[in-house]
Amino acid sequence: MDGIGAWVLDVIAALGYVGLALLLVAENLFPPIPSEIVLPLAGFLVGRGDLVLWLAVIAATFGSVAGAMILYALGRYGGRKLVLRYGRFLRVDAESLDRADEWFRRCGDWVMLFARVVPFARSVVSIPAGTMKMPPLRFIVLTTIGSGVWNTLLIGAGVILGANWREVEGWIGSYSNAVLVAVAVAASAFPTIRQLRKD
Repeated sequence: MDGIGAWVLDVIAALGYVGLALLLVAENLFPPIPSEIVLPLAGFLVGRGDLVLWLAVIAATFGSVAGAMILYALGRYGGRKLVLRYGRFLRVDAESLDRADEWFRRCGDWVMLFARVVPFARSVVSIPAGTMKMPPLRFIVLTTIGSGVWNTLLIGAGVILGANWREVEGWIGSYSNAVLVAVAVAASAFPTIRQLRKD
C-alpha cells in the first residue's frame, strides 16, 4: 500500500467514522487526498468487518457536505477575488472557476447535483454556488444527494473488490472523461431545450 493509502488507513483505524468524515472534508479542500482512494479503501474495511456500510456512507457524506459548505461559504462571503487568492491551495484557478460559472449559467442549480459525481468538479462547483448566492438549504440538499450517490458507489466498489480496491482509481479516469463529455453536451443543449419549452 502506498503512502497516501497507508495514511488514510491509519486515520480511519485511529478515528473510525469520525476519521472518515474528516478525510472527506479534507478531500474537498486539498488535492493530495482524493476520494477515489479514501472511499474504496473504506469499502475494503467494510468488507473486512471493520466498518458498517451504512454508517460509512453517512460519515463520508457528512464529511463531503461539510467540506463543500466551506467552499460555498468562501464563494458567498469572500467572493471570486478571495477564492482566486488562495486558489493554489484549493485546486482552483480562474479557468476552472469560469467553467463552473458557465455550467451554472447554462443549467442552473441542478448542475450541483450532477457535478457531485464528477471528480474535481465535485469540489470546485461549490464555489460558484456561493458566489451566485444559491440558497443554502437548496445547496445542502443537492450536495447531500449527489455526494451520497458518489460515496455509496465508491464504497460499494471497495466492498466488492476487497483487496483489489485500488482498481477503482483506473476506472474513475475513464468514467470521468465520459461524464465530462456528457456534461458538456448537456450544458450546451440545456438553454435550447429551455427556450423551446417557453415557446
